[in-house]
Amino acid sequence: MDAVQRHRSMYKGTTPPWKETYRKRCVERLKNSRSRLLEKFRQMSDVSGNCKRSLLVQEVMEEEWSALQSSHSLPSLWDGNPIPDVYTQQQEFDELSAFEEIQQELIAQELAILEEYNNSMRYEEQYLDSVLEGMDQGGQIICPICHANNLTVNSHFTMCSCGLYVNTIGRNVTLEVLQNLLERRVNEHMEDCLHNPSFSMAFNTDQSTNLMISCKVCDYLSVVV
Repeated sequence: MDAVQRHRSMYKGTTPPWKETYRKRCVERLKNSRSRLLEKFRQMSDVSGNCKRSLLVQEVMEEEWSALQSSHSLPSLWDGNPIPDVYTQQQEFDELSAFEEIQQELIAQELAILEEYNNSMRYEEQYLDSVLEGMDQGGQIICPICHANNLTVNSHFTMCSCGLYVNTIGRNVTLEVLQNLLERRVNEHMEDCLHNPSFSMAFNTDQSTNLMISCKVCDYLSVVV
């Protein structure tokens, strides 16, 4: 009796004992593979977010099954074959439903990550468009904190009526410089995180202030000016 047959006879008619451990490890691996998932997504010709197929789920399931084999004496099931072929091998026992259930959960999570990414991309595009539109219409930048007022930028300070004030004496900050700094920081954050960043004014120990960009989800923090 080969390894697959022995495995079937042990667990036929029962919930596979490895199911929950395998599921949790697959979910965690997919979460930790966001950068790889987004890179695959960016390489697709259809970047509208209407993803027609899973991008990373099969890889995640294969990798975690291999990692679980040694500790649970599980047989090698993939051997280079896609998940549907594995299902064919396992159709006689209950592990089929376990794999299908885990796969569907991972696909849903993958789609949620991509949707979140698209929402963040739309946020970034809308804000950057507003910056560009402000520059085009009247040489102004919309405040990144209140998103309502135009910033006042000169050789001495950058300020907004919402309360933002940053002393810029001797720092050569112009509208064009500030616009480039804002775009650079937003893009830098988006490389590794799907969530929307926020802007705020922070006080230094000497009571001077900076315009900051931060993200509570990924702990990104950087000075804009």
